Amino acid sequence: MPGDITVGVISDTHGLLRPDALKKLRGVDAIVHAGDVGDPEILTQLRQIASLTAVRGNIDTAAWCKVLPETEVLELGGVNLYVLHNVQELDLEPSAAGFSAVIFGHSHKPSIERLKCVLFFNPGSAGPRRFSLPISLGKITIRKGKVEAELMTLKE
Repeated sequence: MPGDITVGVISDTHGLLRPDALKKLRGVDAIVHAGDVGDPEILTQLRQIASLTAVRGNIDTAAWCKVLPETEVLELGGVNLYVLHNVQELDLEPSAAGFSAVIFGHSHKPSIERLKCVLFFNPGSAGPRRFSLPISLGKITIRKGKVEAELMTLKE
């Protein structure tokens, strides 16, 4: 549908950007990296695909990471998205603050949940496999002021 905005959402790359992740992100209007980047080259490669919003995760402690904020607000298609790495550190009430979605990572567990009409979206980990968790990323589609999310498994 014309006017839809597609946002690629990736997290917990931990220094590994898989070719399949790049392939699945091609064609998106914007990309969000929800922290634990691990290597600045990952941000460079993502910026070659679409505009990038990235936050700092708990492993992002090197000097180059200092430019990454701990939280970010992104307005797209008339909706506000709140981005942070660890949802346990959320220090506001998203619905009261006017956010349509909270995007986060950290746990490596992909999830899509709605609480008080707010989408809570964790794309999972796109980096090295952790335990038996899937390797994944996601997309958010903004259509007529509504936010929908989907998860995608990545090839190893």
